[in-house]
Amino acid sequence: MVIRLSHQQHQQQKVDWFIFSLGAALLGAVVLPIVAFPEVSESAINLSFGLITQELGVIYVALATTILGFLLYAAFGPWGHIRLGNSKVRYSQFSWISMLFCCGIGGSVIYWGASEWVFYYLAPPFSATPESSEATLWAATYGMFHWGPVGWALYCLPTLAISCAYYLSPSPSLRLSAACSPGLGPFQNAPVRRFIDLLFIVGLLGSAATGLGFGTAVATSALTRLAGIPDDFTTQLALIAVITVLISISVYRGLDGGIKQLSNINSSLALILLAFVLVLGPTQFIAEMSLAAIGHGAQHFIQMLTWTDPLQNDQFVENWTVFYWAWWLALGPFVGMFVCKISEGRTVRELIGGMLVWGSLGCALFFMILGNFTLNLELTSQMQVVAETQSFSPSYALSHALTYLPGSSFWLVFVVVIGTIFTATTYDSAAYTLAAGATDQLRPGQHPERWHRVFWALALGTLPASLLYFGSLKALQTATLVASVPLLLIYVILIIAVGRTLKSHLRAS
Repeated sequence: MVIRLSHQQHQQQKVDWFIFSLGAALLGAVVLPIVAFPEVSESAINLSFGLITQELGVIYVALATTILGFLLYAAFGPWGHIRLGNSKVRYSQFSWISMLFCCGIGGSVIYWGASEWVFYYLAPPFSATPESSEATLWAATYGMFHWGPVGWALYCLPTLAISCAYYLSPSPSLRLSAACSPGLGPFQNAPVRRFIDLLFIVGLLGSAATGLGFGTAVATSALTRLAGIPDDFTTQLALIAVITVLISISVYRGLDGGIKQLSNINSSLALILLAFVLVLGPTQFIAEMSLAAIGHGAQHFIQMLTWTDPLQNDQFVENWTVFYWAWWLALGPFVGMFVCKISEGRTVRELIGGMLVWGSLGCALFFMILGNFTLNLELTSQMQVVAETQSFSPSYALSHALTYLPGSSFWLVFVVVIGTIFTATTYDSAAYTLAAGATDQLRPGQHPERWHRVFWALALGTLPASLLYFGSLKALQTATLVASVPLLLIYVILIIAVGRTLKSHLRAS
């Protein structure tokens, strides 16, 4: 259906050239030095990673814990019944879940789901002996923790805050600054609001590099295994170009014609892959190990949630938990803006419950099925998963593991398709929200200009391409960490803003 806008509506969608220009300039300022001075840039990247994780790690852990508690209160307290918008729910439950999952996760869950346990197995938390039975159980548990309710809470808070500003405010605005406004107190002036919107773009650009890089690595490794194509920077760059084109087409078609359709297709394909790995793989081991990991995680949840490792200082928390909380936090405003657009008509309880439960469950399936499948290959000595992950990459180990399934060539092609579409569905959403964040006014039912959406779709491919030039996981991780630091304060403001908005709405109703 073609929606024709009036002249007034069109004017409301004009580009905020200040934010647009600063965002584009910032992207260039990051990419060009990386390409021009790779050695200096790599040293700076390594220094930044250590500094942020060691000095600010406790803040990330404390903030994540606080946000989870706040959201549980918001869902099950007096605010839970408040409806976001006056219309009926626009999207079916499956489409809504598919879009929020594909938007927020991308190809990263495939990259890490199959072999993240390797790193925990070799360097386990809580002083467990490496490669022991205890280390194995922690390895099967921690992936689901890092990709579970805590991470999704860091997505959910900005989603709820932006939804409050968009659906409950008398002046709807799809911008991070509008969501922060009730929590800013006397600092509600134009320079502060513009700075907040710029932070949104900084966070998205930095964290986008991580997900797009991981998704590209998965598809490239599968192609290498399938067709003998070299798994090098040239191949990765070519695949990024293909994904970027796919993103551009999808975001040009819009929410219903592009993003929703791709998300529905990819969710269905991912479920098919997981179902066949479960059936064709070591079904009993996967089921038993998954159940044991769920029980172990539930038993030690509070311990994992609040652990800062003040005594042993073995860097587990810094290298993994802090990185993950930073990643979720940096992507949160982008996910929040997008999920807000697709959540009209849902209550506060439905929004929070849906994101925390369905998001966590979707991620857990990858770790339980793919992760325990490759773990079984290692424990039964069918494949040296640990050695290949260390010597090459997690994506390389995954592509090799798939060859142990019947019809391996088919499943390799399947992973190439899923990895590509997963990445595209995340970053067409990112391009959409970048364009929305750099648009002056965007009311319900309106969308950013098509050229604006396509510009950001094309621009998004440049940063991960430059970081992959290093061939370094640390570069991708550090981009996320750096982007998340200024957002620590923003998340505190969002908690205050949500509380004030929902209290005010409840009194007025």
